[in-house]
Amino acid sequence: MADTPGGPPAEPTLDEQIAAYQREFQDLDPQVEAIVSALGRLNRRMNVAYGRQTAEIGISNTEWEVLKALVLSGSPYRMGPGELARRLGLTPAAMTHRIDRMVQEGLVTRDRDENNRVRVIVELTPQGREKWLAAMRLASVFEEDLLQDLTPVERGLLGEVLIRLLRRVEETQPDAGGRLTDLD
Repeated sequence: MADTPGGPPAEPTLDEQIAAYQREFQDLDPQVEAIVSALGRLNRRMNVAYGRQTAEIGISNTEWEVLKALVLSGSPYRMGPGELARRLGLTPAAMTHRIDRMVQEGLVTRDRDENNRVRVIVELTPQGREKWLAAMRLASVFEEDLLQDLTPVERGLLGEVLIRLLRRVEETQPDAGGRLTDLD
């Protein structure tokens, strides 16, 4: 683990991390820890990469999440802010803050529901859809590059295994889709 002069200390390698954990906690299964630690690091590094890509097109990762949720809702790409907050695991206050920014940037609109004037509707704008498409193009290139060394069979197996792990967490930790604190 070599530190860069003047920079932050380098992160230990996975082997160094596991060795330190085993030294401090003898009951550790190194195989399990290698998998979990690698997944955590991969997730963190992918989020950084996606953040760089979304910054290139003028949006943040948090805005990307909202655009994605609206697209996933299907045409006409509309949802209530409460439903968006639940889908993204945010508090209503954090969702309101995020929507306020996105309205100012022209990515979404926020209007009263014509059928229920109490209800607010957030809708994807054409500009928001273009940002989503631009982010998808960048992400697909990054993801193809990330998986380039895997054969189609390996990709299939990896996908199946990761989905099984995800289902296990979703079954045993049903509230794990949310966040403990607001990120913005």
